[in-house]
Amino acid sequence: MIAFVQGPVAAISAGLAVVEVGGVGMAVQCTPATLASLRLGEPARLATSLVVREDSLTLFGFADDDERAVFEILQAAPGVGPKLAQAVLGVHSPDALRAAVASGDEKALVAVPGIGKAKAAKLLLEYKDKLGAPHGAVPAQKPVATGPAPWGEQLHSALVGLGYAPREADEAVAAVTPEAEAQSTPDVGALLRLALRGLNRSR
Repeated sequence: MIAFVQGPVAAISAGLAVVEVGGVGMAVQCTPATLASLRLGEPARLATSLVVREDSLTLFGFADDDERAVFEILQAAPGVGPKLAQAVLGVHSPDALRAAVASGDEKALVAVPGIGKAKAAKLLLEYKDKLGAPHGAVPAQKPVATGPAPWGEQLHSALVGLGYAPREADEAVAAVTPEAEAQSTPDVGALLRLALRGLNRSR
């Protein structure tokens, strides 16, 4: 098992970061929030989980060990693969997810791309006794560090990374632009949640 990777960030793209480890570039699949916290050329440490398939080896990266542990619990449920588990963590922090499951908040799971009402109900039962109680206070939104790129580019990349078509991402960015312009420093995490709510209503 590869428990973590540490080294300078060599590249960042939608859903993927490359971390140089001992002269080798390790491609790591990450959530939009984790990607937004990385900086090209600067050192980073990502907790990782290696997913082995017959035709692939995929390394998933996380901000910390708790996020990785939740990812591994999520994908152990029937019908939940690593991509969907990562999408859940792209929308909810581990403690926000624990709080949602503990309270039976079906809407919180439906907010994740790829999860409908029927699946959300099943997953609430599946995770009820596995995730445990929140470890601390649940933030109003998952914090996302702002990077050198404009907020619109970050938001667009995050939505595409969650599986939305570029056209849908363009429309979502346009829809939240008034909210972003009203902020002195746009909060990409809050804008991502707002965009997801709008996309889910339109589907």
